[in-house]
Amino acid sequence: MTVHLNEIGPAVLATEYAVRGPIVARAAELEQQGREIIFCNIGNPQSLGQKPLTWNRQILALCEYPELMELAANVFPEDAIAAARAILEGTRYGLGAYSESRGVRFIREAVASYIWERDGIVTDPDAIMLTDGASKGVQTVLRLLIAGPGDGIMVPIPQYPLYSASITLYRGKMVPYYLDEANDWKLSRPMLESALAKALAEGTRVKAICVINPGNPTGGVLDEANIRMVVEFAQEHGLSILADEVYQENVYREGDSFVSFAKVHQALDAKDVSLFSFHSCSKGLLGECGMRGGYFEYRNVPEDVSAQILKLQSVCLCANLVGQAAVYAMVHPPKPGMPSHPLYIQERRTILEALKLRATLLVEGLNRIEGITCNTIAGAMYAFPAITLPPGRTDSDYAMALLEETGICVVPGSGFGQAEGTAHFRTTILPPTDKIQKVVEAIGAFQRNYR
Repeated sequence: MTVHLNEIGPAVLATEYAVRGPIVARAAELEQQGREIIFCNIGNPQSLGQKPLTWNRQILALCEYPELMELAANVFPEDAIAAARAILEGTRYGLGAYSESRGVRFIREAVASYIWERDGIVTDPDAIMLTDGASKGVQTVLRLLIAGPGDGIMVPIPQYPLYSASITLYRGKMVPYYLDEANDWKLSRPMLESALAKALAEGTRVKAICVINPGNPTGGVLDEANIRMVVEFAQEHGLSILADEVYQENVYREGDSFVSFAKVHQALDAKDVSLFSFHSCSKGLLGECGMRGGYFEYRNVPEDVSAQILKLQSVCLCANLVGQAAVYAMVHPPKPGMPSHPLYIQERRTILEALKLRATLLVEGLNRIEGITCNTIAGAMYAFPAITLPPGRTDSDYAMALLEETGICVVPGSGFGQAEGTAHFRTTILPPTDKIQKVVEAIGAFQRNYR
């Protein structure tokens, strides 16, 4: 029997994911025709020239082919060899065998140590799940929380469309709350209260609030007071929290710093709030998107519920082992005095300084273009500039025309959500510095003609 479109479930048909939508499909067509396309639509660092960290790749190479430890012992530093040996011993059977469903315990213990070093708080390794990227972890938690079509999840607008797509797929309701563009994309308690009250009035059973920090697509970074406000809001209204913190290494603005929800949650002793925190190898410094490595850790989740989380993990047996090894490399960097430390620090500094420079060049350049305004990119890897459109044109029209004329592929703001009456697009800061300058110049020329 042939499957026909009218037989596909309505939730699947209603699911949309703008980051790889029709504009990106058209960009791929143009590239196949020989056009030079600058893909600014997705946070895929290595596709735009970011080099992988040597520490990570040495460990992964040794884990994939352990014979290298003996064949080329003088090529690999002793700390990378020791890390690879530890991973292989922890897996017991190497990267070609399944691990337990939570992930290799040795690696989960390393994640717990990483959280201790970052926040000074204790984490149970059995409350850590290693996943195929942070996305799989987010989907697991959403699947757990959405019990029926009346269940809602509060999501920031603009948001990363993983959330809207997954909530739609699981037959839940997205409850949008708006970030304050005029105030560096911060969260506002009145806006949260208003969004929640509207959802409750419509009969939605709101289960949780999601926060993305640093922000995708906004580039905003929340301070500790803003995070405290969210935890207190969740306490007052009986909500769980999903803290998407995959860009925690990417903070550029002087005076800003990353503060984890787990640290504030612990400081407030919020024992009545379940917290799920997500991290990934795809973002930050590593840019190892293809490895599909990530984790989530949870707090204040009863044992019977945590058993259901484990069951959901078990359906897919385990996260891929290469991704798990990449997580270990991420949370266990070389320490001062170790042979790999100087190169690691140098590569780390080079990546972050380049991203900071590109963020500055992009924002300053966009703000010089009439009809475009852009907030400072304080963190993450994106800008979400506001654009003025001619009457009758949409942001999707704008993005498609920009692609056709300049070869620059961005995502319309409508794919992320935006305040009514506004229009935006999302672009990454990942193209090499010389290309970032070309991107700004090309957008400027296009904008003048388009208006």
